[in-house]
Amino acid sequence: MIDVRVLRDDPDLVRASQRARGEDPSLVDEVLAADERRRSAIQEFEQVRAEQKAHGKRVAAAPKDDKPALIAHGRTLSERVKGLETRAAEGETELTALLRRVPNVVLPDVPPGGEDDYVVRDTVGTPRDFAAEGFAPRDHLELGESLGAIDMGRGAKVGGSRFYFLTGPGARLELALLNLAMRTAIDAGFSPMVVPTLVKPEIMAGAGFLDAHAGEVYRLEADDLYLTGTSEVALAGYHADEVLDLTDGPVRYAGWSTCFRREAGSYGKDTRGIIRVHQFQKIEMFVYAPVEQAAAEHQRLLDLERSLLAAVEVPYRVIDVAAGDLGGPAARKFDCEGWVPSQGRYRELTSTSNCTTYQARRLGVRERDPEREGQNRHVATLNGTAATTRWLVAILENHQQADGSVVVPEALRADVGTDVLRPRS
Repeated sequence: MIDVRVLRDDPDLVRASQRARGEDPSLVDEVLAADERRRSAIQEFEQVRAEQKAHGKRVAAAPKDDKPALIAHGRTLSERVKGLETRAAEGETELTALLRRVPNVVLPDVPPGGEDDYVVRDTVGTPRDFAAEGFAPRDHLELGESLGAIDMGRGAKVGGSRFYFLTGPGARLELALLNLAMRTAIDAGFSPMVVPTLVKPEIMAGAGFLDAHAGEVYRLEADDLYLTGTSEVALAGYHADEVLDLTDGPVRYAGWSTCFRREAGSYGKDTRGIIRVHQFQKIEMFVYAPVEQAAAEHQRLLDLERSLLAAVEVPYRVIDVAAGDLGGPAARKFDCEGWVPSQGRYRELTSTSNCTTYQARRLGVRERDPEREGQNRHVATLNGTAATTRWLVAILENHQQADGSVVVPEALRADVGTDVLRPRS
């Protein structure tokens, strides 16, 4: 949730952000009008409440014969106070509901536009020329099935479409990848966390996952709990309603969790293999930082993601995501997209977002204000993918050989237990 003071002080900034996202800028005016109604109601309530208190003192000091009339007027004042208190509360509810519809204000350098308006910031590595090597690349599912690493058929039998089993070498490859990501995060100063995958509605909403993308979330109606699609949600809620000590710098966590996504609206998209599935594993980095350090932390997360992609030897590019493709909580986002030979294009493998104070404001996460003694202020939150199951797509396809084997990246060999994965005979 954005700070209503930003709307009051610089409404044109928020209108420009709305336009860059392709959202309705008139929502800003709705919020300002609701804020004015709320403030007016509070002011009137406080005035009448003060009058009521003063009147109470007059009643106490009045002669006996004057008291009945004064008491009757006091009842009238009491009714007015109750009505104005209700009106002020309703105004607060209306304002909060409208504010929750306003996505985070995008940062100045974010490209405007939609999904296809990203800006490529860097490209690393050269895709292999399989034609020059004399064979056509197989896709990850064909490779995974021949290696005994992926079983989609039994996944569908057990869980339905978009479910799968990682078997034998596939399971070892994923565990090796996730262990590498966690070790890398720990070495970079992140505290490892194994987090809940079921969260309360207020945590899901606070992290910003029940707004435009509520349809992608699994909800357990009988328990009023939500299955999370990333450990970002649980880690954002970890310090809800707390005041953090950030005098020694940002607090950094690396969460390991199973993730769940309904993939609502993706009918017919990526139905083959494990690119778009309902359940997957993920290591997510999450940072609580002073607002002044948020941009530097964002770059730090991106650098860690890039180091991990370099370790698994996959060609990739870095894109600066356009405003209309950011998602509500993010003020800026960088994606690293790995090359997928069978598709001849780059696909998202990591994403890192600077959410500024948007999530912390909803969840009540603050720190001591270094410039105002005795005061608190909201912190910035940031997140970034260290590794996820989808990486197996790029690893298998980019390291395949003509005979159907797959060379294991050196960084994963110790945990996988072999240098080469070979097709089953």
